[in-house]
Amino acid sequence: MIIKTADSESGHWYTQDGTPAYRIVGKNGNERNTTVRDARSLNLVPSVTTILGLVAKPGLSNWLQQQVLLAALTLPRIEGESEENWLERVMTDSKSTGRDAMDRGTMMHGILERFYRGERDEYPVYVSQVDEAVRAHFGHDQEWEAERSFAYQGFGGKVDLIGANIVIDFKSKEGSLEKVTPFHEQIMQLAAYRNGLGKPTARCANVYFTAEGSVKLIEHSEDDLAQAWDCFQYLLGFYKRKNNL
Repeated sequence: MIIKTADSESGHWYTQDGTPAYRIVGKNGNERNTTVRDARSLNLVPSVTTILGLVAKPGLSNWLQQQVLLAALTLPRIEGESEENWLERVMTDSKSTGRDAMDRGTMMHGILERFYRGERDEYPVYVSQVDEAVRAHFGHDQEWEAERSFAYQGFGGKVDLIGANIVIDFKSKEGSLEKVTPFHEQIMQLAAYRNGLGKPTARCANVYFTAEGSVKLIEHSEDDLAQAWDCFQYLLGFYKRKNNL
């Protein structure tokens, strides 16, 4: 039995018809995360971001190391505490920052999803700012679809926002957006999405936004998307061969 959830797609799986299969009910009757072994037996496909997890992310790695150093500085070793216990406390504290940031991002994405699904509510300021930037760039007559999932030729995903021939991925950020530039894996993500959706010529953009309402929209060139699609296909082949999928 497959259980659908509204979680982020990262590290997740999809059925052949694009249904999210992030968690399953195991033989003992308990719900748990879907594993590679489950995927083999159920003929599931990995998410785009699972495939992109193969790519080294120096910026993220540096940030994680900084969190460990900050935690070590703010959590002095307690008298009599073993080094092993102290290191465990430091690592746990450092990871909490990342979890908090992920939770905030998930919440903000969820609010944008509700807005684009047409749910009436009092929305934070960034929602109107994001919508204004999107419509100013792509036109005010677009009809938008939020959070569509898909499966295609061995991979799947869930896309933040889709127009007639447009694919958009939202990225929540903190601080100034002035120097924000897309990472290559973000272009690969969009290239995979548009092909997976059957929209191989779709215009693709990342929309970066902050809780305070700053927005930066970056549309990617066709040359960059074509090159990124080639790269993604190599990664997909490697992942499937490595995991016997």
